[in-house]
Amino acid sequence: MKEIRNVTARPIRVPLPGGKTLFVGPAKVAQIADKATEHAGLQKLVTEGSIEILGEGEQVTGAEKRGVAREKTSGGPKSFRRGTGDR
Repeated sequence: MKEIRNVTARPIRVPLPGGKTLFVGPAKVAQIADKATEHAGLQKLVTEGSIEILGEGEQVTGAEKRGVAREKTSGGPKSFRRGTGDR
């Protein structure tokens, strides 16, 4: 995965292979596939100076996508919700 950054002050549409479009906000970073960097529309934005390719992004495994590999910090006791009604 490669990371790209929008260096303009306005949101831009980045054309990707397969007719897909990636919307990147001002000064935001997004991840794209390695082979997408060769796409003609993306290369046009790079030569214009609208976006820059930062390099390798963070690799995410399948378990991390599903949330299995993350440790959760509780921050306190479990929340308890009382039922409604007379007490």
